[in-house]
Amino acid sequence: MSKIIQDRKLQMNRRAFLSKSSMGIGVAALSSLLGGCNLYDQSEAGLLTKKNNLQGILDAPHFAPKAKRVIYLFQSGGPSQLELFDYKPMLDLRRGQELPESIRNGQRLTGMTSGQSTFPLVGAGQFGFSQHGENGTYMGNLMPYTSKIVDELCIVKSMHTEAINHDPAITFFQTGSQQPGRPCMGSWLSYGMGSMNENLPTFTVLLSRGTGRKFGQPLYSRLWGNGFLHSLHQGVQFRSGKDPVLYLKDPNGIDRASRRKMLDQIASLNQKQLEEFGDPEISSRIAQYEMAYRMQTSVPDVVDVSKEPDHIYQMYGPDSMVPGTFAANCLLARRLAEQDVRFIQLYHMGWDQHENLPDQIKGQAKDVDQATAALILDLKQRGMLEDTLVIWGGEFGRTNYSQGTLTNTNYGRDHHPRAFTIFMAGGGVKPGLVYGETDEFGYNIVKDPVHVHDFQATMLHQMGIDHEQLVYKYQGRRFRLTDVHGKVMKDLLA
Repeated sequence: MSKIIQDRKLQMNRRAFLSKSSMGIGVAALSSLLGGCNLYDQSEAGLLTKKNNLQGILDAPHFAPKAKRVIYLFQSGGPSQLELFDYKPMLDLRRGQELPESIRNGQRLTGMTSGQSTFPLVGAGQFGFSQHGENGTYMGNLMPYTSKIVDELCIVKSMHTEAINHDPAITFFQTGSQQPGRPCMGSWLSYGMGSMNENLPTFTVLLSRGTGRKFGQPLYSRLWGNGFLHSLHQGVQFRSGKDPVLYLKDPNGIDRASRRKMLDQIASLNQKQLEEFGDPEISSRIAQYEMAYRMQTSVPDVVDVSKEPDHIYQMYGPDSMVPGTFAANCLLARRLAEQDVRFIQLYHMGWDQHENLPDQIKGQAKDVDQATAALILDLKQRGMLEDTLVIWGGEFGRTNYSQGTLTNTNYGRDHHPRAFTIFMAGGGVKPGLVYGETDEFGYNIVKDPVHVHDFQATMLHQMGIDHEQLVYKYQGRRFRLTDVHGKVMKDLLA
């Protein structure tokens, strides 16, 4: 047996060769080609081992943060701003007329409408808008609960992106790149700032399927992936049902003491591997085992909403009692925020209304309206809204013309990346602000544009991070969430 062990130790695989020859001429040459970067980040490996990610790579924020945590209510599929937020009476006056070429100006179209010979304008006449709040802000009648809290919202009507299809557009919002493989927003915050609760993940993910286009665009786990960051920083998906996190429970016959003894033995073996190979992913694995052990007691408690009082269920709406709905996930998001989870990502699918928009958007808006408003009010009444940044929005907007045939009762809308709406609340943004403006056709931005990277830079700024300084060196390049541009939108900040 000793002979087998000795032979195994003498085997030279690729990882062992690169690690053990780190002082050799060949690796020195490789290092120079890569701009002098290390093959792995020894400092972060030590950080993961010693501190279990309670402190991120930043010793301290770059400046005083306004927000401690983020709850991102991502509306997957692209909500139509023209029915919900961006009031354009001109579209109702000119319903059925052709979109002027001077407005479209040759803009790129998706394959779904590029073959259309006509582009008939369509407004939100059958749903309508009303004015709300101290400033008389126009809000779509499909969102009555959110309309009541408009004075808490910072509404940005001038968002724009380069991506015109779902996958690259969502990936762009979440990772700062249209190409997959980069770390997402939550992973960047985990890497930079670490955790505020040693018993729960720094970054959690909740999914819900809407009543609009139920089986439209899928979501991929890489959207909450760590990319080239260490795997400790990936999002942890909480599922509905009795097992919110898969494989967390001990198998039959294993008690806590046995589990603890097993983990100690595994950690000892992993530590030996770490000392031999220096691979920081081993440190991540040790930390993940320990986190899973602590989550066995912390997760069941945080997801148990049975003790919430009746008035909270009434605030969030009847769907809040149905696990896996958007409303139930909003309630769970508030509970996770109370436990100082740093980044809480909700994805709500179903907003991709290419056809039958009038029927689909009614149910889709109802899914999210009451619970969104309730979450913001609930955070406020608990004194948490001021240091929690809530974000609501999708990957792009919808066109002002009908996809397919426009009838008296039916129409659809295609993807529109050139101008759309998101809103924020809390976390140091200006309440009661409507920022940016589109033309009378709701097609082009005419005032104060906000790019996706500007939005990302602003989010990081509210967390106390200079977006140009939170970087990770990988394959010879310094990467960041905002890639190579983006600016903090200070007009949005209180």
